[in-house]
Amino acid sequence: MEITGTTTMLKPVYSAPHPLAGEKVPLTVFDRAALDSFVPIVFAYPAPAPSNEALKEGLRRAVAPYPHLAGRLLVDGQGRRLLHLNNEGVLVIEATVPINLADVLAMAANVCDLYPATPEDNFGVALLQIKLNRYKCGGLVIGLSYHHQTADGVSMSNFITTWENAVREGKDFIAPTPFLDRATTAVPRRTPAPVFDHRSIEFKSGESGGCTSEGHDLVLTLRIKDLSVHFTAEFVAELKARVGGRCSTFQCLLAHVWKKITAVRGLQPDEFTQVRVAVDCRGRASPPVPTDFFGNMVLWAFPRLQVRDVLNWSYQSVVGAIQGAVSRINEEYIQSFVDFGTLADANGEELVATAAAGTALCPDAEVDSWMGLRCHLLDFGTGPPSVVQPPDLPIEGLMVFVPSPTAKGGVDLFMGVAEDQMEAFKKICYSLDGHLAPRM
Repeated sequence: MEITGTTTMLKPVYSAPHPLAGEKVPLTVFDRAALDSFVPIVFAYPAPAPSNEALKEGLRRAVAPYPHLAGRLLVDGQGRRLLHLNNEGVLVIEATVPINLADVLAMAANVCDLYPATPEDNFGVALLQIKLNRYKCGGLVIGLSYHHQTADGVSMSNFITTWENAVREGKDFIAPTPFLDRATTAVPRRTPAPVFDHRSIEFKSGESGGCTSEGHDLVLTLRIKDLSVHFTAEFVAELKARVGGRCSTFQCLLAHVWKKITAVRGLQPDEFTQVRVAVDCRGRASPPVPTDFFGNMVLWAFPRLQVRDVLNWSYQSVVGAIQGAVSRINEEYIQSFVDFGTLADANGEELVATAAAGTALCPDAEVDSWMGLRCHLLDFGTGPPSVVQPPDLPIEGLMVFVPSPTAKGGVDLFMGVAEDQMEAFKKICYSLDGHLAPRM
């Protein structure tokens, strides 16, 4: 199959030079705690889909208020990472594929072919990269990839909404004015005084891998399979009724999946298992950070229980453990984290994030929630996507919850699972039994 295409470095359109043009913006401690890699996401649109020209023209207008996306990562003379807002542009690849979109989706093609290849070096390359895959039927797959130290999920959700509006409104588009002052999100106390062990929570200490456990042998990447599960709105409603009280859809589903993956892993009852849960700190900081802040403002909660408790506790109790851990990411914790970063900088300390790495998290897990984002609603004028999918997940225990783009109220789970546990997980993933026997 011959795939033809072109590659362009697309520069934003400015009505006037951006106030930050040419600036070299130091990464905040929140930026440095983020994954030092590109994060892809894939959107599929059946015909009729928006034209490439409309998408590119809208992109040029949408990137203008977000100059970090058109910039580049660099390192200064002191070894600090910076975002150089040099307007070098966004990478756009246009590919023409001589088959129908339905055939690609039916074949469950390798997702990594649908977005730009991950660069070998993060420095000097476009921080936002987009691939427009156009099919014989007129269908379209947009593969979007961005460097995580540039922005978190909330920021990118705001950006893609801006892109959506720019395409739909054309010349009538009025650019937003997002909050871009990264320095104000990480202001230390007059005398920095961290009170939590951030060197082994958000960052690695020596040879330690941070908060992930090391008691299990790593699973070879070739033995890890991508699993996708659809939870209907009816299933979610029944699950929430089981939990009772106040709980989000995400918290209920996380408790459910934590129970199920723990049951099939063959762990000992007295072992501990924890989940790394991303927490948006915008509204938790003091003072609060505006919701339209573009950058990174995420820390992590770590609900931790013994295996027997995960399996035997009620859904309500497991959800309570999750909520309790999340509640500890409060004003005091955030300020301690900022103070820690300030002292690390003063001491010239190089910080290495504990964001997911390696091949296996067992007995632990990590979760990203796209539940509050607009990915499943991204409509350029011809309707929302029929498929929204994260990248291949080569890390055992890493899970992503995505609102279903086709079934209102439904949720899609994408998860990396050890091959020999796949069938066992599938057999119990829709069971609402509160008590589970571990698989030995």
